[in-house]
Amino acid sequence: MTVLLLRTVILYVAVIVSVRLMGKRQIGELQPEELVVTILLSDVATTPLQDMQIPLLQPLMIMMVIVACELLFAAISLKSRTFRTLVQGHAIPIVKNGKLDQKLLRKIRYTVDDVLEALRLKDVFDLNDAAFVYVESNGSLSVLKQPQPQTPPQKAVLPCLVISDGKVVRDAFSLCGMTDEKLQILLRQKHKQAKDIFLMTYAADGTSYILEKEEKA
Repeated sequence: MTVLLLRTVILYVAVIVSVRLMGKRQIGELQPEELVVTILLSDVATTPLQDMQIPLLQPLMIMMVIVACELLFAAISLKSRTFRTLVQGHAIPIVKNGKLDQKLLRKIRYTVDDVLEALRLKDVFDLNDAAFVYVESNGSLSVLKQPQPQTPPQKAVLPCLVISDGKVVRDAFSLCGMTDEKLQILLRQKHKQAKDIFLMTYAADGTSYILEKEEKA
């Protein structure tokens, strides 16, 4: 038991030192290669605790090599933008001038619900309010809001999702005052059917956001 406790303390300290050497980042800010390194370190550290026959020097050397590789990659990334882009990726604009880019969404495997949820976390509840939206290399979203006109304060209304990728979503109809009849009227005014719409939101004050489907290349 004493040996196990000693090995645990040594590995715990080694992991802390390794993470400190790689720099300070929150979990949600980790770049892909940093996340891989973190997973590898945790896996290497737990193996000798499960198998007492493994010499302690072996996992410590592996951890040193992993950290050295990460520091080397970080140094090269500072010098080479091409290498940095290759390893970390780059920001992807999924909304440009208020328009959602459907091809890019398919490319990065983002659903409509993913986008709306991420925007809500940025205090953007209506796509009409988003001028530019970027998916950063670490997966987080950056949002530039549309300039707001100087008008007297109005009661807030919450848009709800009514059509997603050609399918009617009735879950939140009651929250925004939408009904099947009202939806059909709005679609007829646009000379469209639900299957033609990639994304549609509607708010109780009558404002809506409609994005038609693009033909796949």
